[in-house]
Amino acid sequence: MVEAIRPDIGLAVVEVLERLGVRIHVPEEQTCCGQPAFNGGFWQDARAMARHTVDVLSRNPAPVVIPSGSCADMIQNHYPELLAEDPVYGPLAETLSRRVYEFSEFLVDEMGCADVGAVFPGSLTYHASCHTLRGKGVDRQPRLLLAHVKDAEIVELPGAEDCCGFGGLFAIKMSDISGAMLARKVGNVQHTQADAVVTCEPSCLINISAGLHRRGIQTQVLHIAQILRRTQGGADS
Repeated sequence: MVEAIRPDIGLAVVEVLERLGVRIHVPEEQTCCGQPAFNGGFWQDARAMARHTVDVLSRNPAPVVIPSGSCADMIQNHYPELLAEDPVYGPLAETLSRRVYEFSEFLVDEMGCADVGAVFPGSLTYHASCHTLRGKGVDRQPRLLLAHVKDAEIVELPGAEDCCGFGGLFAIKMSDISGAMLARKVGNVQHTQADAVVTCEPSCLINISAGLHRRGIQTQVLHIAQILRRTQGGADS
């Protein structure tokens, strides 16, 4: 999603981390983590993708920082399950899982950083994506980071923990239900009258953006890294 559709999210992650003194390495060989195949029941295909990803990410012992709660959840929590019977990749998946972090989780829990010097002169509301919240248990961290954004007014989103309706294959297989869930989410975003809705999940970002656009609502939808990269007189994403 990031590389193919919203590459600016990845660039924003790199900018924020480099500003904090982190040296970044992005392996060129990485591909999709395999979650769509896993969720669709194609576990053999998902295992092949998981083994490839384990190979690529095991070449460097550094923390693996991912700007997507769903991908982080897949690699950290489902790779060990998916590869449990593999005598080679099972232990490698377990080792990898212990150094996987969602972006906001890494900033707060590993770097101990709540204030990254970000500035946003406007109102923000936060959408808690399903895999970030339920799969990774990450909620306090993004809220803490947003609370420290200078000049930002934080507005609580009604039903902030409700799914936006995307859910990967769910949006295709059960499009009517998905559409109804998105309509509810868009209505709640509109109710806040916020200048931007922020999420940690690219797929939620794309889905909510489309829903707002179809209703002619001008609210921005931004990944948390795109907010945190904004500094006084700096880049505006």
